[in-house]
Amino acid sequence: MPFENKAKRSPRGLGLSSLAEDILPTDDAPFRARLHQLFSQIEKEFENLYLENLSLQEKLDAMGARGGDPSVADRSVTGDLESELASNKSLKAKFGAVAGSKVKASHKLRAQTSRIVSSFKAQSVVCSIVRDYCGHKDGVWQVAAKVGQPIIGTASADHTACIWGVDSGRCLLQYQGHGGSVNSIKFHQNRDLVLTGSGDGTAHIWQAAVNWDIPTRKGHSSEEELEDLDEEPVEERDRVDTLRTPVCEFSGPGGHTSVIVAADWLPGGDQIITASWDRSAILWDVETREPLQPLTGHDHELTHACAHQTQRLVVTASRDSTFRLWDFREQIPAVSVFQGHTESVTSTVFTRDDKVVSGSDDRTVKVWELRNMRSALTTIRTDSAVNRLAVSANGVIAIPHDNRHIRLFDLNGQRVARLPRTSRQGHRRMVSSVCWAPDEPNSSCNLYSCGFDRRVLGWTISLPKEST
Repeated sequence: MPFENKAKRSPRGLGLSSLAEDILPTDDAPFRARLHQLFSQIEKEFENLYLENLSLQEKLDAMGARGGDPSVADRSVTGDLESELASNKSLKAKFGAVAGSKVKASHKLRAQTSRIVSSFKAQSVVCSIVRDYCGHKDGVWQVAAKVGQPIIGTASADHTACIWGVDSGRCLLQYQGHGGSVNSIKFHQNRDLVLTGSGDGTAHIWQAAVNWDIPTRKGHSSEEELEDLDEEPVEERDRVDTLRTPVCEFSGPGGHTSVIVAADWLPGGDQIITASWDRSAILWDVETREPLQPLTGHDHELTHACAHQTQRLVVTASRDSTFRLWDFREQIPAVSVFQGHTESVTSTVFTRDDKVVSGSDDRTVKVWELRNMRSALTTIRTDSAVNRLAVSANGVIAIPHDNRHIRLFDLNGQRVARLPRTSRQGHRRMVSSVCWAPDEPNSSCNLYSCGFDRRVLGWTISLPKEST
């Protein structure tokens, strides 16, 4: 069974003038009209700059075609660029003066307008799709990457989980041990083990040792066997190794009574955490397969759970619009409740500098300090519901959306890039999950995404130096 049906939402308009609805109260009509007028002027200014850039490009092309003096062309371009910079300065000064005219709203307006202007800057981030991992027969709920090996794992509503070779794009192993939708997948930090949670109410740990050479045959020892392999049909040669038996299963008395939507390893791998629609999370002992402690308190179904990489900390997210931090470093666990979202919290992840990033159906992403649960450090507002996000080692947040887009922001809330999406590339339906690749210097991909178009995409993201 699928782990949650997402309602379709129409994206909001992206024009500058529409931001007035976000910034201003409804009863300030004169100021709203004035701000609409100013936004329109800004749009015209940027359009004029765009046309001037096109004109400059045409001049350069003409000079190149005539074989003109490069120094003359350089002087011409330099003069035009200087005038363009002057125009930008006057534009910012004009907008800053208007923002300063309203004392109460001045700080908010400056923050909003700086983000508006920065969003129009030419992106120095290069984003492109380099791999497409096809094979699942239903939507893909989550994608995960393995530290130290060029493989990724995917969890799908088709009741299977798959292990893929990053560079080959081939499915190396398919796990068929669950009786329901596989809703989450996580690799063990050091061993060839995988943890999956399923709609059948169980969590499984299974062996993820893959055969890199030939997926369908093992131990070839003669040229005759290889010749026989060449004569086989393509379907036989591309057949995937399958696994149906887990190393251990977490269920039974004291376990979950409904769908498990997420599962993760605690540091060291001797314990796991699972989150369920039964409104509880459970801490399990891997060796004994027994539940150690139920984590209750959420008012509605849980949507996600994530463990800290090095400390015994866990966050659980829920449809009750909150997420909770559970501290297992003491004998008696402590719990803190984070409130700030207005709709279901869909994912929560730790950063390397001990912050928590949360995403929600309320179309926001918030960055929190672990020691301050009263208010978020940063709020990122988007135009679509947020699904299972990921944070890179250098602090770049990849945000998957219901509207098929993927956006990149830094931890300060500044937009880094929006990944390209057209009819020929990108996801065609909801993007359900993203994950950053571990720091592998020779990997062809450094970001992976999956969605309900059954596709898993590998991206290469080249970030500017200031973002890395």
